[in-house]
Amino acid sequence: MYRLSQRLISRILPVAMLGLIVTQQTLVGDDWTQFRGPNASGVSTEKLPLPTKFSVKQNVRWSKELGKGIACPIISNGRAITTALVGKDTFAVYAYNEETGKQLWRTTYKTGKLPDITAPNQHASCTPCSDGDRVYVHFSTLGLLAIDARSGKKLWRKKLPLPTYLLSWGAANSPIIYEDKVIFNLDDDLSPYLLALDRYTGEVKWRRPRPEMLGGYAVPVLCRAAGRTDIVVAGSGKMKGYSPKTGKEIWSCSSLLRTIMTSPVVVNDRIYMSSQSYGDTNRVLKFALLQWRDTNQDGKLSKAEVGPDFAEKFVKGDKNKDGYLVDKEIDAAFQSPNNMVGGGNIIQEIKGGGKGDVTKTHLLWNVNNRSPSNIASPLVVDGRLFMVKKGGISACFDVTKKGKTIWSKKRIRNLGNYYASPIAGDGKIYVTGENGYIVVLKQGPKLKFLAKNDVGESCTATPAIANGRIFVRTLTHLYSFGLK
Repeated sequence: MYRLSQRLISRILPVAMLGLIVTQQTLVGDDWTQFRGPNASGVSTEKLPLPTKFSVKQNVRWSKELGKGIACPIISNGRAITTALVGKDTFAVYAYNEETGKQLWRTTYKTGKLPDITAPNQHASCTPCSDGDRVYVHFSTLGLLAIDARSGKKLWRKKLPLPTYLLSWGAANSPIIYEDKVIFNLDDDLSPYLLALDRYTGEVKWRRPRPEMLGGYAVPVLCRAAGRTDIVVAGSGKMKGYSPKTGKEIWSCSSLLRTIMTSPVVVNDRIYMSSQSYGDTNRVLKFALLQWRDTNQDGKLSKAEVGPDFAEKFVKGDKNKDGYLVDKEIDAAFQSPNNMVGGGNIIQEIKGGGKGDVTKTHLLWNVNNRSPSNIASPLVVDGRLFMVKKGGISACFDVTKKGKTIWSKKRIRNLGNYYASPIAGDGKIYVTGENGYIVVLKQGPKLKFLAKNDVGESCTATPAIANGRIFVRTLTHLYSFGLK
């Protein structure tokens, strides 16, 4: 009997262990290693259950008090990573044990004199990215930084030009990783560019100027189509595809608006974009500058009103040399003559893999709609494009039917501004409001409200989803929420 039992155990135990391994593999979560997770999509592919209800007192796994910042948290190789401005001149990068919240390291840099910035932006606003071994992050006065993910040791620093904005928006651009490169796009109003650095050494692989662009914050995304992978970047008036190896521009689609704050989303070989740029198609940059820079409201811009950083552009635009920029001179000074694009509201689908000017061949559909947000990027999941804008107004469109409206201008029971982008996981959509409330909706073709959660203070950072938890970065805290 004993021998029989041993024989049965010897046969059953491997099967049981295999079942345990399979279960563990099924329940394992995914990392969230950059802005909005996998390819900036905002969509979690893991199957672990996520909390519907949470707050500073409910379903909190751990929390940490930080300095001020609005960079999104990332999760990489067991570490929760975020940043903050501590005091007046110290930039800090933190790493915590993802499971327990134990601080693993804190690395700091002196920032020097900080540039002007417009609220709700903060100086610690650029989301890091990580390959599991290193953490990469941008800070306006420091450039691109590389830090050892295990120890917090400083590895390299690449000094970059200070981003300069006509309306003092401040930096908020985030890098991504592709193969052996750190890819970083910085569209400011002075000297916009796309850059690739060797992720091991920080050496420049290539640098591609983007002179047609105005200040914007689109994060680069990757699109695999026609047998190749392109780096796709949205900017003023144009979506462009670049070669990851050389930085050469491969294609351009002239279908966007003047100001681009949102990032595109890629699904298979399709690129989806939603954007709002204030005013109609005739509202070029001139109108915004006269509203914000013309301090004496005389209908023209002096060199002092433009500021010393833009002195060269001022001279270029001042055709009659009278010391003022008037009417079309304003546009000529700051906008590319080949890209005098205005405002509007758009939702569109572009097919990847093109070459040259693909505006007529690869722009599959373009819907002019009053729903898009000027800040929050779209969420595309299960064939539906979801978006939210100021006032808690949501809309949803069927991307399989050329952007056909599923619903439009429906409130999600939370007023206020929306700077964080919606994310999806476990059949739910999480929508973060600046007022500190995160609304949870059921993922599906109908707007179904599930919960409204208070995280205690202002929140403009997009949360992260990893390993059955939601990581929320408020203005001064980092929270890990999960079912116990």
